[in-house]
This record gives sequence, C-alpha cells and structure tokens, in this order.
Amino acid sequence: MPKVGLFIPCYVDQLYPLVGLATLRVLRGLGLDIEFPEEQTCCGQPMANSGCGEDARPLAEKFLRIFARYDHVVAPSGSCVSMVRNHYEQWLAGKPGFEHLRDNTFELCEYLVDIAKVTKVDGDFARKVGLHMSCHGLRELRMASSSERVGAPFNKVKVLLEQLRGIQLVDLKRPDECCGFGGTFAVAEEAVSCLMGHDRIRDHEQAGAEVIAGFDMSCLMHLEGLLTRDKKPMQVLHVAQILEHARLS
Repeated sequence: MPKVGLFIPCYVDQLYPLVGLATLRVLRGLGLDIEFPEEQTCCGQPMANSGCGEDARPLAEKFLRIFARYDHVVAPSGSCVSMVRNHYEQWLAGKPGFEHLRDNTFELCEYLVDIAKVTKVDGDFARKVGLHMSCHGLRELRMASSSERVGAPFNKVKVLLEQLRGIQLVDLKRPDECCGFGGTFAVAEEAVSCLMGHDRIRDHEQAGAEVIAGFDMSCLMHLEGLLTRDKKPMQVLHVAQILEHARLS
C-alpha cells in the first residue's frame, strides 16, 4: 500500500480547516496509509505569483525535504499542486527526489480518478450544483477539457460527483471561465477581480445552481466573499466536503 503525504495549503489550514479534515476522511475512507507531516508550510505560490521568486525558493526546498519520502502527495488544491508540478523545477531541478515528488503530487480529484481508480461513489447530495473549474487545475493539470482545445470532452470532478444520488449538475454557459481571483491579482486589481467574480456567480445563478462546488478554496473564497457581501443565499463547497459522507470504492 502506498504511503500518502497529505499537504494542506496554508489558506485551507488557516481559513477552511474543515476542507482539510474532509480531504483526510475521503482518503482514509479508501483505506489508504495517510500521514500529515506537521512541519509543512506554504508551497510558496503567493511569493512566486508576486514576482518574488527567491523568496519562494526556501519554501520549495522545504517542501521537497518534507514530502520526498512519500510514494504520493495529495492536496485539496489544484493551484498548489500545479505549483509543485509545473513551477518547482526552476529551484529544484537536479536535486535528489525532486522528479519523484513532481511526478507523484496530485490534486485530490485527479488522485481519486487516476491513481486510486475510484469507479463507484455511493452517497446522497440532493442539490443543484454548478462546477467551478479553476484555471490551474483545468489548464495546467488538465483535470477537464477546456473550450480552447479540440478533443473529446472529459471532467474528472464530474465523474465523481455525478454518481451521487439526487445531485443535479447544472450546465453553465461558460464552464471554464476564470473567477478573477488569481491570488495576488485580487489585491492588485481588485475592481477587475470583483467584476470577473460577479460574472461567474451570475452564470451559476442563471443555470439555477444552489451550490458552487470546486477543488480550489482560494477561488471559492473569492466567490463566497462576493456572495456574502451581496447577501445571496448560494453556498460554496469544496468537492471534498461533498464527497466526505459518500462511500468511494
């Protein structure tokens, strides 16, 4: 049985700890050998996104020291996983264990579908749900097909959620559009970020969604903030929170 290291991004740990716990329960429900190394910290993405690459380097090196010993690393965040898989090479190329870490770090849903080979999800979720496919997971991890590429449609998140009894996955007009968060972009370009977020919410509203579900709490946090300020009843949930009460096999 592979030994799995659970990476919980800093903002999930500090702001959405229930998402981290839900991820742990989902993985443990599969009978996996899970460890949560307590010395873990940020993956360095905020610094890298802000152009402070040398400030991100020690965090990448620490990530390698902590997680290189695991067969697999799993995180409930497409953006943080993409940071490891697609951007750590500039600091870690040639270091012992890096290639293994890069090739074996996975977002939760892709791990369930591609590595754990989950084929059955047995549970109930009688809500109308719109899927927000965040940019990093969609275009860097290829967790679903995107509109700018020609090819057979697929969606690894939908494969899991559509099996739940009672769920209605609504059809969005722009299913792969950015929410406008973009990490520090939301701070540097607040007005643009908020306009993009309102556009995403409106698309879900027009589709009749009661819940916006996604695999990146950073994007969902942005949308939740807009919904809260506008006093709208729509709920946001990480996919792990929807799956934690289902039986996966």
